[in-house]
Amino acid sequence: MKSNLRHLRTFLSAVETGSITRAAELNNVSQPAVTQAIRKLEHAYGMPLFQRTARGLFTSEAGQILARRVRRALDRLDRVLTGLSSRLSLTATTSQLTALIAAVDAQNFSLAARRLSLAQPTVHRAIAELELECGKALFERTSGGMIATRAAIGLAQAAELAFSELAQAEAELGALFGREVGEIVVGAMPLSRATILPAAIARFREQFPTLPIKAVEGPYCDLLTGLLRGKIDLLIGALRYPAPVDDLEQELLFEDGLSVVCGPNHPMRSDREPTLGELARYPWVVSAIGTPSRAVFDRIFCEGNAPPSLVETSSVMLMRELLAVSDHLGFVSSGQIISDVRLGSLVELPAALPQTTRAIGIGTRKGWEPTRAQSHFLDAIRHASAQLHSNATQSERAG
Repeated sequence: MKSNLRHLRTFLSAVETGSITRAAELNNVSQPAVTQAIRKLEHAYGMPLFQRTARGLFTSEAGQILARRVRRALDRLDRVLTGLSSRLSLTATTSQLTALIAAVDAQNFSLAARRLSLAQPTVHRAIAELELECGKALFERTSGGMIATRAAIGLAQAAELAFSELAQAEAELGALFGREVGEIVVGAMPLSRATILPAAIARFREQFPTLPIKAVEGPYCDLLTGLLRGKIDLLIGALRYPAPVDDLEQELLFEDGLSVVCGPNHPMRSDREPTLGELARYPWVVSAIGTPSRAVFDRIFCEGNAPPSLVETSSVMLMRELLAVSDHLGFVSSGQIISDVRLGSLVELPAALPQTTRAIGIGTRKGWEPTRAQSHFLDAIRHASAQLHSNATQSERAG
């Protein structure tokens, strides 16, 4: 649910002044308009936001929760709006910003309209109104299509983060009355999908049995973009050092080892430790350039020991099936192939490769304040990670 921005601004003025009259003066509207805006928000959220007494107007607990999130949303949004135009923070609407986000994503008004289930002229008019107020074009029309300007991209990102704060407000208000509202969106990198995430979800479900969880897969750069735009709540997987952007906060969970694996019938399968030269004779299945594990692989197998060919993939399934029918070797996280090794579909070679560890952890936006459900999910991830690390340590000792 995306509330009317003007109603939210009016509501926040009433919270901060404790007065319908002052809120009306600050927003240049009538007192009945303030009252109507508050009633519409209360109807939308299904709960009273104020307590009206003979002594005045007092913010309810629900109103305080909403006000905190609205303040965070508007602080982020207004920095960008006022940078484009002194009046834009007063005139920009939720529908205009929603149209802008869709147009920036699609780079096409017709496709944006289709995604929003609106007519194309409606989206075009919303963008034109923003451009008129800004006094500048937000899209460049070229022979190759439509390109969003830096101003459009910045405003769309600020709007998405503001809407994300409001979605968190809705979740917190639902929790206040014992309802599970919203969803948790996780950017899941390969290791987390194989080990951490299943255990974390199972633990989380003990307290939140119905709250939707969405695991988003994809290249790290796409997941990071989704995180910074508020479409993803958190990332789980290999950390990047240094952090690629200043707005990213990283929490280390554990150090994960990397292993050399082969199919059960591979010629290199033995208890003897292979040399780098021997390993370099075979083709390999590795992760893509730019990933931490690939950086380790490239460091080990430099020019003098370059394998004859490489297959790049993040799919353990593809690697497993290729290794089963060929002499390829795989370079993969130890945590990702625990089940495969146990079942015998993959064999871990006793290769002593130097410095083959990488940091695994959680990535979040700087300044992000999780809801109660999101906090519990983070705790479930930490618990699952600690359990995984403990099991791995016990296995090493037993070996």
